[in-house]
Amino acid sequence: MKILYSEIIKTRRTPLRYITFLLPVLFSSALLWYSSVRSLSDFYIHQAFFEIWTAVVVPITAGLLFGLAANQEENAGGFINLFGNNFERSNLYIGKFIIIALSMQISMIISIFIFGIEYEILRGNFPWVIYIASFILESIGALSLLSMYMWISFAWGLGASIGFGGFGMLVAALMSTNLGNSIWTYIPWAWPVRLSELPGAYLLFTSSMAYPPKIISSGELINQIASGFIFASLFFIFMIVGGIIWFKRWEGRKMYE
Repeated sequence: MKILYSEIIKTRRTPLRYITFLLPVLFSSALLWYSSVRSLSDFYIHQAFFEIWTAVVVPITAGLLFGLAANQEENAGGFINLFGNNFERSNLYIGKFIIIALSMQISMIISIFIFGIEYEILRGNFPWVIYIASFILESIGALSLLSMYMWISFAWGLGASIGFGGFGMLVAALMSTNLGNSIWTYIPWAWPVRLSELPGAYLLFTSSMAYPPKIISSGELINQIASGFIFASLFFIFMIVGGIIWFKRWEGRKMYE
């Protein structure tokens, strides 16, 4: 708890708090305006909401926030705040990861809540259960991705972290198309996009249909969720455990690195 409190204090006068609370308002309002102008169906609104958030916001924001966090520690006497205390290295590593990852997930919760309220007012009957299920699946994929950015930011710095964020945005955008149908389970940037979109299939199931859509009735939906969950979970464990082992032995990064 002391480490977490310390990390919260460090977020003062940083973009983290602005991104956490301001970004959801802008994102939700802009998407609702666009969906009302284009008269999109519930299914396409759901897909657009999570595709834009997970393919654009998550990789770019993760690269920026983790990079800035590492840069902040580096500028504070060459990581002296991390190495010059009595806390376990592993706890310091996990503490910083929890604060940034939790902030990003809170930001998405706020986005869904604001979007849902606005949707109820303008269109009515917001599918809360579908969006909550998508958020849970998105979190599984996003945490796996964030664990990689944590390691990259400390190992290579702000520039590399932002660079990977831009690269990840391009990969995630490609994986959200038909190009990623057969390979998305092996691509970390695809997990938040694909997993979060899967519950949207239930929005295609209307009362006039005798049977659910094929992706549901065939069991393909469950198989995709299971595959994505397994690969994302294994990757998360590998990146967190590997990052902690590396961080315990790490002696800081030279400025020229």
